[in-house]
This record gives sequence, C-alpha cells and structure tokens, in this order.
Amino acid sequence: MDRVYLAIFYVFKALVSVLPFWVLKRLLYIVADTARFFNKKHRRIIRKNLDLAFGETMSEEEKKRIIKACYRNLALNGADFIKNQNSTKEKILSKVTFANEEIMLEAIKTKKPIIAQAAHYGNWELLGLTIAARFGAASVVGRALDSRVMDKILSKNREQFDVELIDKKNALRPMMRALSQRRILGILVDQRAGNDGIEVEFFGRKTSHIHAASILARKMDALIVPMFIRTDDHKHFIITFHTPIETPKTENMEEDIFLATQAQASAIEKTIREKPDEWFWFHKRWSDYESYD
Repeated sequence: MDRVYLAIFYVFKALVSVLPFWVLKRLLYIVADTARFFNKKHRRIIRKNLDLAFGETMSEEEKKRIIKACYRNLALNGADFIKNQNSTKEKILSKVTFANEEIMLEAIKTKKPIIAQAAHYGNWELLGLTIAARFGAASVVGRALDSRVMDKILSKNREQFDVELIDKKNALRPMMRALSQRRILGILVDQRAGNDGIEVEFFGRKTSHIHAASILARKMDALIVPMFIRTDDHKHFIITFHTPIETPKTENMEEDIFLATQAQASAIEKTIREKPDEWFWFHKRWSDYESYD
C-alpha cells in the first residue's frame, strides 16, 4: 500500500510543479468535487456538525457552500504542502502576512515558555513552518501517519526549519522538555478529546476538549498564544495572533484548568465563526454528547 501512496504522491508532485496555479486549481477542484460526491460518510458528518454549530441561523445554501469548500481546501492545502518541500525561509515568509504580530513578540520578550495554540483551520501545516521560520525552533504535537513512507515525507517537510514532531503517545515529557528548552510548542486542540479532555462549551454545546496546553501552562508558567491561519486565494496567507491565555494558579486546580481550556475553545469558535469554510469539519467534534447516526 505504501507504494501506491508513494506513486500518487509523486504524480501529484509532478502536476504541482509543472502546472500553472490557475490550471492546477481547476484540476484540484474537479478532484475535490468528485471525492465529495462519493464520500457520503464525511459529507454527512460535516452537515451534522454545521447543524449542531449553526442550526437554522445558517442557510441551506451556505451549508452546501461550506461542505464544498471543505473538500476543495484540503486539496489546495495538499498542493501547497508539496510546494513547501525543500523551500527556504524567505519563500515561506513571502507567502504570509502577520496580524497582531506584536502579541507574539511581546510574549517572547517575557522569556516565558510559549505554547502555540492552533487548530485544524486553514493551512495548518504552513502555520507550523512559518512560526519556526519567523520566531525560531518549534515542536509540534501530532499523530504519525499510518503509512510509514508518507509519514517520513510529512516529517521531513515539518523538520525543515527545526520543527520537531512529538508523537501524541506519551507526549508529556517531550512537551515539557521542549518548553524548558524554550522551543515554541504547537498543539492543535480542536478535535474531539474523549476521555483525554475535559468538558467545555463550544458553539453553545457541551464537548470534550484537549486540556494538555492548560496543564502544561499551569505547571511551567507558560503563555498560551492562540494563532490561526487563513487565506482568500490559497496564494497568500494571514496568520493572526490572539491575546495570550494565562492559566490561573489558585487552590482550585481543576477550575484553573477549566478556565484556560474554555478560553482556548472560545478562541477557536470565534475564528471559525468569522470564516467557517476553513475549519476541518470532517471529524465528529460533539460525538461525546451528540449522536452522529
């Protein structure tokens, strides 16, 4: 199976390298629309999520537009991932504009460890590369791909600018080590957490949310800086930094962690509401409390 994945990857890489962007974009739209047509399972999940998040406040036409955009964004993000292989810091940074960059610069000046709170929003793979290219060494928590060959390619892309990948399994010590070494620690905290998270409110509904960033921030006196990347044309991208979240340190540790985790969930929700078509709606975000049957 790895050979199949590898063959598809190199064909895709050749197309990305040769075709003008406007031609590639049209081709990827066809591929994405075809995948959407046949992928009924995830179409239903996306629709269910949109109904849970927005209900009747969002029109049927808008929900259909977002479903279509979800597939197209994935295809375009994949193409950009390939373009970024063996790239340079200059090329990466030329594609990005920073909004509220002073927030990140001030956080760095404090000399405190920094946790970059991100989400599966926009071109999140580019976000990691850009943060490392602009602000220095970073460590990113993630799951290894099932395909060893593709995971190796993905890891190579992430590690170009000293971006260390920390496997989600048994990640606590490597995360603490990264923070103690003053590496920026990136955690994507938007997916369903199940028993590994705590209950928060997200779009007015209960859900389980990853609270690792809150625990680490409280333990190591780190700042949590929410940051998200978006685009209007998949050529240029905007990274927006939000006000840092500081985990309180009172006698009630559970309440401290809850408040910081809820603040993270609220930051993600605010970003999604502003431009909902760039979030990864494919996963069952509310499945701990809602039925997806």
